Amino acid sequence: MILQKLRTSRLMRLSLRFILPLAIAIGLFAYAVVPMVNNLTLDWFVKDLEIRSQSLASAMQDPLSEYVPKGQRERILQLFDRAIRDERLYAVGFCDLAGKLVYATLTYPKTLGCRAPLRKNQRLPALVTMAEGSLHISESPVEGEAGRLGSLILVHDMGFVERRSAESRKYIISLFALLALVISLITVVVAHLSWRGWINAVKSVLRGERPGIAVEVGQSEIQPLVGDLHAMLRELNLERRVLGDSPQLWTPDKLRSLLHDELAGDEVLVVSNREPYLHVNTDAGIAVHRPASGLVTAVEPVMRACSGTWIAHGSGSADRETVDRQDRVAVPPDQPSYTLRRIWLSREEEAGYYYGFANEGLWPLCHIAHVRPVFRTTDWEYYEAINRRFANAVVAEARTDNPVVLVQDYHFALVPRMVRELLPKATIITFWHIPWPNPESFGICPWREEILEGLLGSTILGFHTPFHCKNFLETVDRYLETRIEHEASTISYGGELTQVESYPISIAWPQAPAPGAPPIDEADTVAGCRRTIREACGLPLGQLLGIGVDRLDYTKGIIERFEAVERMLELHPEMAGRFTLVQIAAPSRSSLDEYQLLETRVRKLAERINAHHAGAGGGMPILLKIEQHGAKDVNRYYRAADVCLVTSLHDGMNLVAKEFIAARDDELGVLILSQFTGAARELHEALIVNPYHVEQSAGALYRSLTMPALEQRDRMRSMRTLVRDHNVFRWAGHMLLDAARLRRRERVLTKIRAHSRPRLRRAASA
Repeated sequence: MILQKLRTSRLMRLSLRFILPLAIAIGLFAYAVVPMVNNLTLDWFVKDLEIRSQSLASAMQDPLSEYVPKGQRERILQLFDRAIRDERLYAVGFCDLAGKLVYATLTYPKTLGCRAPLRKNQRLPALVTMAEGSLHISESPVEGEAGRLGSLILVHDMGFVERRSAESRKYIISLFALLALVISLITVVVAHLSWRGWINAVKSVLRGERPGIAVEVGQSEIQPLVGDLHAMLRELNLERRVLGDSPQLWTPDKLRSLLHDELAGDEVLVVSNREPYLHVNTDAGIAVHRPASGLVTAVEPVMRACSGTWIAHGSGSADRETVDRQDRVAVPPDQPSYTLRRIWLSREEEAGYYYGFANEGLWPLCHIAHVRPVFRTTDWEYYEAINRRFANAVVAEARTDNPVVLVQDYHFALVPRMVRELLPKATIITFWHIPWPNPESFGICPWREEILEGLLGSTILGFHTPFHCKNFLETVDRYLETRIEHEASTISYGGELTQVESYPISIAWPQAPAPGAPPIDEADTVAGCRRTIREACGLPLGQLLGIGVDRLDYTKGIIERFEAVERMLELHPEMAGRFTLVQIAAPSRSSLDEYQLLETRVRKLAERINAHHAGAGGGMPILLKIEQHGAKDVNRYYRAADVCLVTSLHDGMNLVAKEFIAARDDELGVLILSQFTGAARELHEALIVNPYHVEQSAGALYRSLTMPALEQRDRMRSMRTLVRDHNVFRWAGHMLLDAARLRRRERVLTKIRAHSRPRLRRAASA
């Protein structure tokens, strides 16, 4: 009973939400219409009276032209009395040429009298208000044989018009009231039926039924919402998957266990241009270096957990000396856990494939950094040939016909399709580590169709953010004939399906010291790093220190970062000598003109700023270090700094921001982060800036240097929790879980097909 009352109450509230606005709207409409109807009615009656007056004056013309010259008063008055028997005609009078009322009925208003003779084309006011009420007056000339005799004045009572107008208003109001009632009832009924249909349709979509079924069950109006509902469900499912992870931290052991449970020991291969370890000749012998690469930072811990094979370009000066006959070497050197297979490139091949097409073409094409991409046919030919070489290496290294292949980044856009042709059963996961541009920007590339076709050889194609996924789907829709399911984020091309997903990349969270492990070296503590780094840089212990860690690349916003430092010192001159930015810029692609020009500009700008803003004690605002630094050295700078500046002009993710957060176990330090990085979509507690807005960046820098420790801890603690829980093993785990799900589905479909074929053959033979 109570439930029924609640439903009735809810129904009444819903009905009132429809009826009240409708009733108010109709009432306002009626309020505006009634005066208009009154005016129209009045105009109509006035015109009618004017016509009647003309007809009556014409009828009285002949008698008056006979009676007036003879002075036959009684006949004239009898004529007037007969005329006013019409209820609408109130009075009749005759005025001579001198304007004197000569003859009139008893009802003729005393105050009306006669007016001065009217000139040609002159008219009396049609309507006047007197003590007798509202009257309509008309004047018509009376002509005789000798000329004009005078004027006939006809006075009509307008009271009947007011009475009829009142009746019209009553009818109109009644009509609108009835109309409002009928429309309200129809609206409420239709609204309830539509609402019920929408609810049923939405329920069908939420239950996972086909959109077509939902539309048949409910209303066709739900169709535009089906795509949005499916997209929202996918996002909710992703959030559930993200937030629903077990509270246990994702670790190499957890990832390894997942691979064992979900992929059942399936083979894993990685393809990338940059190798995780380089062997180089030095005066002291062969040394092992880790390249400055966000890709290596992200993927290398995954391979340690997976124990697979990593195929990469061998670019170290001693790489050939450290491989076996099959060009393989076990890495990491201190604790080998996977195999590195090196591919050799000639100088011409590297110049065309890597420096040419990949980094002079695709890199600026995908980054909005206002550098013009360069496309040459010879570079494309090298790019295609090297992609073919790496695809052949994948086939050679694969021990099964259905390995899991992780293709990394823009250097190998063609590899997925090439591997698919050679290993049709392979599960190919391609991750695009840089942004994906909009369709108009990508259309610049002369080989856009070939690149898109190559990427659509992937089983799963991953990007950092949903925005990049959206750009890719729109690009494919623009340039290829495909079937795109936006709700499921899939692309069907050539009979094969590619899942397009966002997987925000991260870093390996530092492991806590094991119980019983020796205490951390004092030099590696935050206090120790603050002291040793400042001593190494020739800075006093109390110096405020900023850190920037980047490849020397025009997309990293190093110029804009220096300009922000300069502007901050101009606005706050007291900071001169108290603040220093240490900029670590690892040399990269130094053979390209754009990068050589960038290095020159960076050096000159640093020199100019240092010359203008050196402190009293000679402290330089910028210490520029264009050289390679090991991961441990960079970590010490992170721990020593008061603020980390990430001012990329366009970046897929940017792992420097997350590395800085992971290094700050003291929960101090401030992160200044460009809004044009993928990391800005996750690290909301950073100071988000537009690097092109120098004033804003300078203000954020000053704020970071003066931020209270309590606020620093609140911000850093929140960001550390996010980066710790969303680490690189979780990133890889979710990609591989999706791959495992697709592989299981394919196995089931294969069994169904195998089981169905004999039955179909028997049915055909029968």
